[in-house]
Amino acid sequence: MLRTARRSDPAELLVPDFREEPYWWLAAPPGQGGDTADHDLPRQVEVAIIGGGITGMVAALDLARAGADVVVLDAQGIGEGAARRSAGFLGRTLKRSVEWLARKGGHPYAASVYRELDTALKGVAALVEAEAIDCHHTICGRFVAANSPAHFRALIDDLEATHREVGFPYQVVERHEQHREIASDLYCGGAVIPDLGSIHPGLYHQGLVRRARAAGVRLLPFTAVQSIEPGEGQKRIATARGSFHARQVVIATNGYTSRHLSWHVRRVIPFRGFIVVTEILPPGLIERLLPRRRTYLDTRMNIDFIRPAPDSNRILFGGLTGTASDTAAPLAAALRSRLAAILPDLKDVRLARAWTGLCAGTFDFMPHIGRQDGIHFALGYNFAGIPIGTHFGRLVARRILGREDAESVFETARFPTAPFYGGSPWFVPLAMRCFDWHDRRIAARQPATSARAQP
Repeated sequence: MLRTARRSDPAELLVPDFREEPYWWLAAPPGQGGDTADHDLPRQVEVAIIGGGITGMVAALDLARAGADVVVLDAQGIGEGAARRSAGFLGRTLKRSVEWLARKGGHPYAASVYRELDTALKGVAALVEAEAIDCHHTICGRFVAANSPAHFRALIDDLEATHREVGFPYQVVERHEQHREIASDLYCGGAVIPDLGSIHPGLYHQGLVRRARAAGVRLLPFTAVQSIEPGEGQKRIATARGSFHARQVVIATNGYTSRHLSWHVRRVIPFRGFIVVTEILPPGLIERLLPRRRTYLDTRMNIDFIRPAPDSNRILFGGLTGTASDTAAPLAAALRSRLAAILPDLKDVRLARAWTGLCAGTFDFMPHIGRQDGIHFALGYNFAGIPIGTHFGRLVARRILGREDAESVFETARFPTAPFYGGSPWFVPLAMRCFDWHDRRIAARQPATSARAQP
């Protein structure tokens, strides 16, 4: 049974061995298993990849196996960034819907965006299988819970439009049916997207690192880049440990993009995500609360999200995205309260871990891949980090190798920024409040009388 927690006593919120670090580090701690093997700085290299996350590792692996001399630099230890801090959701969703994209760029453009998202999603499964990475990859489906009748109507309309455009499946879950998906009365129905999945992001990234090292990739952790000489031909890279030259350079830093990369940092908006994980729960409780063991999120712009841990009897919960806090511990009580509001049976649960990490959005809510002043970049994943990060890593490698199958709908002539923006996301908390206001307006609309039939 869960231990009863006195809400007035903060000590009862946390287990005795609580730690403020990602749960995934229990199985895949950074710096172990050779993940951060330190090499001397080279004098010259063929390809230098800035950022040791998923994009960097996938690109490095493909390039090294094609015979390229590759180094990966990171300002932190390899594995300390977002790659081993995410929730491990695998989807093909952006904040821009198919209908919105069709209005702005036409139906062929909208379809091509979502087809490439689907390619990215399937690419994770293909890579995991090809590399035999044991990382709890599964196609569990996703339940999207509607926060109001109007949100429910908008959700079904959006999924139906996507189905018409690109054929993606979904299943309507009316409010009276939602307990078959989640033991909560907070929502107004929702929908299941059956072919989405989940993964253990720590083990996935660790597997990529180990295969990259085996292919000959050199890792340079704690090597912050201070400047890159732009242009074609050899580029001089200055770091905190000295300088070297590279023929090709890739920027794959996303939410951890340094201000020294002045063009890139002006185009990504870093923001913090926050996740907690429960203590070990009694046998059978997860099956009662989350009967299908899917991934779960809601329909608000500033979402709450839930998933069962893939390797223990715990539940992970995330929310309060963009809150102005550099650490997760101060938000632990608020996060547990939000979790208990959704799943009241967890009102007395204690927390074992809490952590935060940097994600990155963009001013147009779209990921971007391209080349600027002779430097490749892949940035701005907008909540689609693992699939898009994997996909962009493969695309960057193909481009450097001169292959023809490297086109992307996410390569556009314009990667927007904003006047006077220099990389400091002071406006993120305000933007999140605007999103909350937007969701309240949606919820206040006239409720729907019925849902459309599922395809």
